[in-house]
Amino acid sequence: MTIEIRLLADGDAAVLDRVADDVFDHAVLAEQAARFLADPGHYLVVALHADTVVGIGSANEYLHPDKPLQFWINEMGVAPEYQRQGIGRQLLDVLLGVARELGCKEVWLGTEEENVPARALYRSAGGKEENFVMYTFELGETR
Repeated sequence: MTIEIRLLADGDAAVLDRVADDVFDHAVLAEQAARFLADPGHYLVVALHADTVVGIGSANEYLHPDKPLQFWINEMGVAPEYQRQGIGRQLLDVLLGVARELGCKEVWLGTEEENVPARALYRSAGGKEENFVMYTFELGETR
């Protein structure tokens, strides 16, 4: 099986027309995908099997007034039937490479405590596990 790892760019939203189940949390919204890829501070790397997206990693540049540029990996996902084949690591390595090219001194991400495979992946790539408490705020419908 041949898997192509590809960093998407502005104009590549059509690549997301065919996505395997359980890669994203929800169905891809074409307008949102195009907007995401058009923003120069957003990054989306995909794993393709034939013309189907079987894995993704999304990230954002994180700019703050008092810190060097950071890189936030927002989401990683690989279709269940493609897991444990090194695809997640390849996606992560591409995003870490983008962060290095940008001159970022730190990359950060979070995952659920019970997500043992993700935690193992991040540790294997040199990530240092830290504990923190996260709060979410439900703001109702968005546009």
